[in-house]
Amino acid sequence: MAEPTPLQCGLGGLCPRCGAKTLFGGVVRFAQRCTACGLDFDAFNVGDGPAAFLTLILGTIITAAAVILELAVSPPFWVHIVLWVPLTIAAVMLSLRLAKGMLISSEYRNRAREGRLRDE
Repeated sequence: MAEPTPLQCGLGGLCPRCGAKTLFGGVVRFAQRCTACGLDFDAFNVGDGPAAFLTLILGTIITAAAVILELAVSPPFWVHIVLWVPLTIAAVMLSLRLAKGMLISSEYRNRAREGRLRDE
């Protein structure tokens, strides 16, 4: 099987090398390595980039939607809590998984390494 695309890795939790569904060991936590081909996922440094980026995007969307709902129908405060808290949690978890999977796949495909001053 050919290497999966970054989108396929993010959507399906696929190993960027072999395509096995072994990328995640939890909801948004990477497994240590692929049990099919042995690729070491700990060697990649995804960091907090996806979380920070998604916080800005999702925060803007959820906040705008809450303001629009408030201005349109002025529901009781509890409606906002019941609606926006679970929606925010679900959106963050799903999009974070997608973004992290795509980023680790891109790092693998582009052979990304830590920055260095000279080639060793």
